[in-house]
Amino acid sequence: MDQVHVYNGMPAKHLGTEGWAKPWSGPNGGACVEVMRLNDGRVALRQSTDPDGPALIYTHHEIEKFIQGAKAGAADFLLTRPENLTTSAGSAPERRAA
Repeated sequence: MDQVHVYNGMPAKHLGTEGWAKPWSGPNGGACVEVMRLNDGRVALRQSTDPDGPALIYTHHEIEKFIQGAKAGAADFLLTRPENLTTSAGSAPERRAA
């Protein structure tokens, strides 16, 4: 990763293949967020199902505040789904009945 200009939205493959981790992996069929700590302290995030896709680059401070906020419950609203949401897995009532 020497001499690579790191910027938000860059192809994740330009950051290399080593050093990516899945700290939030779960029983979701392998689709999860992967993270990499960069040499300058920033953090890169990518979608595990698209490892060559774009990488989101965050400063240490941004990641720190995000994690603190998530731990404090500031992102809990992301865990609820609108009742009218339909996905390939079906509507919310259909998913609950499954």
